[in-house]
Amino acid sequence: MQRREFSISAATLAAAAAAAGMSALPSLAQAQAKAFQSGSDYLTLDKPAATEAPAGQIEVVEFFWYNCPHCNAFEPMFDAWAKKAPKDVSVRRSPIAFRPDFEPQQRLYYVLEGMGKVDELHKKVFNAIHVEKQQLGTADQITAWAEKQGIAKAKFVEMYNSFSVSTKVRKATQLQDAYALDGVPALGINGRYFTSGSQAKTLERALQVTDYLIGQSRGKTR
Repeated sequence: MQRREFSISAATLAAAAAAAGMSALPSLAQAQAKAFQSGSDYLTLDKPAATEAPAGQIEVVEFFWYNCPHCNAFEPMFDAWAKKAPKDVSVRRSPIAFRPDFEPQQRLYYVLEGMGKVDELHKKVFNAIHVEKQQLGTADQITAWAEKQGIAKAKFVEMYNSFSVSTKVRKATQLQDAYALDGVPALGINGRYFTSGSQAKTLERALQVTDYLIGQSRGKTR
């Protein structure tokens, strides 16, 4: 979801190639090289953004907001892609805050991360909001939900208000600014490139663009 709303089409890379008038069926690498262009399918940052990947690793960051319906739809796709990512790719998520009232959900994600519960509960947050229609926008609402998931209230509140979570929230907001983010879901690649469903025309194609940019980033890791 963008600060201005955007729609997601269902075109595939092959359809995009056909629309571009490609008469032959080139290899996937050739199709990507012709189809994926900076300024249209992805953006190249003027100033590299900070990365947290280990030396020699290519970082891919998924930017998301729990309340965003597009992020909810993208999560299974991204999760499947992340599980098959090459060994030299470091994948992480970064919750965004376009407004101050987004921060409670940023803190929720980092509490789950700190407690090692992302695999267990990350998808359940999306489900609670988009399927069960629960309101998870305030610290009290989020704490009550976490308690129902079996997390001790005192422990959750302590981590929610901790210095480490506050630091991660601050860095997450700085990172979204460094990528000049204007909508989610979106993907940052190696601190150098940015793409999204809106930028790449579809969410599926955004992952194909990401694969292409990972290839472009090899040998350029910092």
